[in-house]
Order: sequence, then C-alpha cells, then structure tokens
Amino acid sequence: MTINIRPEIEALEREIIAIRRDIHKHPELGFDVGRTANLVAQFLVSCGIEVRTGVGKTGVVGTLKGGKPGPTIALRADMDALPIQETNDVEYKSVHEGIMHACGHDGHTAMLLGAAKVLAERRERIKGTVRFLFQPAEEGDGGARYMIEDGCLDGVDEIYGLHLWNFQPFGQIGVKSGPILASADIFEIQVNGRGGHGAAPQGTVDAVVVSAHLVTALQTIVSRNTNPIESTVVTVGKIAGGDNFNIIADKVVLKGTTRAYTEQNRQMIKRRLREIMAGIGQAYNARIEMDYEDGYPPTINNEQAYRKVLAAARRIVGNGASEPYLSMGGEDFAYYLKEVPGCFFFIGSAPVGREPMSVPHHCSYFDINERALLVGASVFVQLIDDLLIAS
Repeated sequence: MTINIRPEIEALEREIIAIRRDIHKHPELGFDVGRTANLVAQFLVSCGIEVRTGVGKTGVVGTLKGGKPGPTIALRADMDALPIQETNDVEYKSVHEGIMHACGHDGHTAMLLGAAKVLAERRERIKGTVRFLFQPAEEGDGGARYMIEDGCLDGVDEIYGLHLWNFQPFGQIGVKSGPILASADIFEIQVNGRGGHGAAPQGTVDAVVVSAHLVTALQTIVSRNTNPIESTVVTVGKIAGGDNFNIIADKVVLKGTTRAYTEQNRQMIKRRLREIMAGIGQAYNARIEMDYEDGYPPTINNEQAYRKVLAAARRIVGNGASEPYLSMGGEDFAYYLKEVPGCFFFIGSAPVGREPMSVPHHCSYFDINERALLVGASVFVQLIDDLLIAS
C-alpha cells in the first residue's frame, strides 16, 4: 500500500506527535478545556492566524484569510477527554487521575494544528477563507451547539471534520455519503406497580414482572418495526428495582439508549416506545412513565462534500479510501451538518502490531498509530488545496 503523506506535513511529524502527546498527558473534560484551548490559541497566533477564544464557552476559532476572495471552508477538531483511568504504560500517560484521551480528540487537535501551520504558510495562494474550529465538550455535552450559537458558522459555506478510527487499519480512510453515524438519545422509564409480600402476590402489581415484559417487547422495535436493511438500536442498559428476595417490588427504573441512522426511524422509535409502554401498562395494570432526552441527531454527509473528501483522500491513500467501518455511535458534528453542507470521515489508526477493533475507543488502554496523524493532516491540507487553491 502506497501512502502519500504531504511532504509539508511529513516535515512536521515530530511537532504534530509532540502536540498530541502533550495534550494526551494533560487531558481535560467537557467544557473545562482551558489548558488545551490556551495551547491551541497560542499555536494559531504563532502561525499568524486570527484567533477568537471563548467560543461555545471554551472553544477556539482561528480564521485564515487568503490572498484572494472566495468561499469560507471550516475544519473542525474536538478537544475534550473522557472520565476513564488510563492503564497504558507510556511516557505520555495521563497525569490526571480518572481522566484520559480514550477516543482520539488529542490527535484530532494535533492534526488540525499541523494543517493550520501548513496552510498559513501559503495564505497568499488561498482563494477564500479557512476557519479552524477547536471545540470543547463533544463527549455528551453537545459543545457544537454552543459553538454554533456563538457564530462559529457565520459565513461558512462548507464544513469538514474527521475522527481517528481504530476499527480500521493505518492507511485506510473511511468516508461515505448520507448517514455515517447514528442519533444518540437517552430514555429513563419508571414502572410503578403495587408492592407486597412475595408469599402473597394476589392484589399486587409486580413491577419486576412488568419490566421483564417491557424489556422483551421493546426489542420488537428493531426486529419488527424497522426495515431490516436500516440500522436501529434500542438498548436497556440499566435496571434497578426491588428491596429484598421476598418483597414484590412496587417500582423499577429502566435506563437505556436508542440509535438510528435516519430522523424518520429516530422518531418511529420514540413513538413505539410510548405505544408499547401504554400497552404493557394496561395489560398488567401498571403505571409506566418515561423521560426521553433527545441527544445528538444522525450525522449525515452531503453528497457533493463527500465526493470532495473522497478525491482528496485518494490522493493520500489511493484505494485505501473507501466505505468506513460503521458503528451506531453518535457525534455532535451532526449539528454542524444540519446548518451547512459538509462531510465527516474516519482515519484508520489501529496501533502498530494490533488488529483493528482490538484497541477500541473509550477503553482504558486506548492508543493509536501516530503516523495516522500525518494522514489526517494531509487530507485536511489536500482538501483545502483542492477547494481553495487549485480551483
């Protein structure tokens, strides 16, 4: 396999890797990314890029105006880590107890900074503007929404983002048009019955029994209400109820998540949850209530933007650019794509000597093949070359 790392990026290998390791060693959660944001801002300023801080609470926006007028293209990286205790034995291991970069956001930030440095050196050739978005709080808090509210997309014509992806080997880039990641919603269901002694069940409404039927029935949303060639998930991840072995429970709480690649299926799942709850409740004389929290919407790539990424990716990895390994994970890049056309794609990053999927995201021993950072940065630079320099 031939991988054509951009020579300007190859020259920055040590710097890009050093940035990634520094951020990895000092992870920060959610919106509390002050150290990382400061590092980003100082780096952009050193490149002569206009900087705005405090965007979306703690995000950073860099603006690189080209030598000629043209469209504005946004490139995005996320900066936050996860509340996980790192178990890797590496020199850049997290110094913060219970916090680590277990998803690759440290690498995303390093890749975009490397690309920004290269692009800043050729600003006079750029026909338009490049906007660099460094976002906090992707991991569950929806930092993208706050960035948008603070105007990060004002005047933006297209947006692009990437994700390191240990489900694919180094040298592969995964990209497709249409849905590429799922919606990610949360529900909490409370089953209210009538308790009593386990030796005298008559007259009770056993919330545990009702919950068992409910959990089983909810699985039919995927198996019987979804088109088999469309991807949906309904997961009950937590059940809590009961006080003792001989007591019939009067209350059980179920918590879970739903996932869908389309907004139509997302709404269908929500509707069927309520319908099944009502039916089970009536059948067993229980009162069932639900709190449903809309999370991230599906991440849906624009067709034209996808083709632009595919062309740029193939210049870097040739036939290594193809369909991605898909998951039902969610990503708040979806909010950007609801506002402007764009594309989200994956950079294969399975560690050296390890099979894809053997070092999954969100695990305590997560790490990457750091050469993948050069692939991602090269695609960013190639994309801007194609859109704003070669045009």
